[in-house]
Amino acid sequence: MLGEEQAFDVVVLGAGPAGYAAALYGASAGLKVGIVERDRVGGTCLQRGCVPAKEYLETAAVYRNIRSSSEFGITTGEPGLDFAVSQKRKQSVVDKLTSGLSGLMKSRGIVTFLGDGVYQGNGRITVSTGETLVGDKVIISTGSRPRSIPGFEVDGRYVLTSDEVLLLEELPKTVAIVGGGVIGCEFASLMADLGSKVTIVEALPRLLPGVDQDLVDVMVRSFKKRGIGIRTGVGVTGHSPNGEGTTLTLADGSSLAVDQIIVAIGRRPNSEAIFGDKASVVVSDRGFVNVDVNYETSEPGVYAIGDLIDTAQLAHVGFAEGVAVIKTILGEGSLPVDYSRVPWCIYTHPEIAFAGLTEEQARDRGYDPVVKKDPLGGNSRARIIGEVDGFVKVVADRNTHQILGVHIVGPWATELLSPGYLAVNWEASAEELAQFIQPHPTLSEAFGETVFALTGRSLHVG
Repeated sequence: MLGEEQAFDVVVLGAGPAGYAAALYGASAGLKVGIVERDRVGGTCLQRGCVPAKEYLETAAVYRNIRSSSEFGITTGEPGLDFAVSQKRKQSVVDKLTSGLSGLMKSRGIVTFLGDGVYQGNGRITVSTGETLVGDKVIISTGSRPRSIPGFEVDGRYVLTSDEVLLLEELPKTVAIVGGGVIGCEFASLMADLGSKVTIVEALPRLLPGVDQDLVDVMVRSFKKRGIGIRTGVGVTGHSPNGEGTTLTLADGSSLAVDQIIVAIGRRPNSEAIFGDKASVVVSDRGFVNVDVNYETSEPGVYAIGDLIDTAQLAHVGFAEGVAVIKTILGEGSLPVDYSRVPWCIYTHPEIAFAGLTEEQARDRGYDPVVKKDPLGGNSRARIIGEVDGFVKVVADRNTHQILGVHIVGPWATELLSPGYLAVNWEASAEELAQFIQPHPTLSEAFGETVFALTGRSLHVG
């Protein structure tokens, strides 16, 4: 069908989480959907981001557990690491999930076109393989890529981004991570656990800006115990390769000799070369596509979602935006995502997860906040598994006891967040939640105990 126009109810450009979620949800509602993807379905999250990174973090967790097994009376000796094997396992996980996603899309009747797509305007997308797709509605979701720094050209040898790290067959003995955000901290955590000497360099005064400081403090203490160097409040000016490695120069005049440098300063939208001359979609100076509250661009009937717009760059947020757009297209009406209440998960050791407002944010919004914490040192399950660093922190309104924010740091925090996320988004009160029984002994008791304490009476939480 080369050269012919193929008509669809919805055409999606980009098959990352936002794009494929829109396609799957639309197809399940009976829409005829075509989707264009330049690489493999699943986008950054599945191919070069969330999934492969978390596979490596799981490798680090297994390695860490084996090294500490003597505490449980299990003798194993010093474990070894063949990172190439972990690389193969990672790729196997990615390939199986990619195959499953491709099969699911095919079973829903979604037609996938592999090639570079360009939105030409008037509902038309041309593909580098020769096809032209015409949609009654168009959704643009071309994702993002790692940001770079002048003077730190990515070469895969001395300077890497997250893309190159996830292809390594061997870990560097020494590494500097430029950027102390989520990506930088996750890489620092896993590489230190697997034996690399790691230093984080962050230009801002603290790691993980935007995250509750109490949670960050627990992570920083853990990092320092594991030998991770942390330099905050200082930028980088350049580096000088020397054959064996490279020397990183910091803005304060100091330097750091390392094998490799990982640049982890965030991601930028893939908005270049995706719009033809007749497209009237407006792109901001920062490269984000401008949208209204319904994710519609300046061109009627054309929507943009995911990392391409200036919202939280999270796969699950992309899922939600994809669903919201399809509901709008179907005429069902949809509330836009409330970005102040989305769940955030950081897979460092210890893990961090949160939803809703911090105490400071709650005060800034006019609430009179009250806070309760349950340290995991008193939690039976945490003691059993030997992971007692961390706590659950709940922020509520002092007058109504409405749950405004839930913040967790510690083992499996990312899995423990769900009831807190639901509480925040349902605007539940502490009294309502306190009626529910928490199973014992579990880590999840910590949330129940903390909420219980907010009613004014408590068991184990003061």
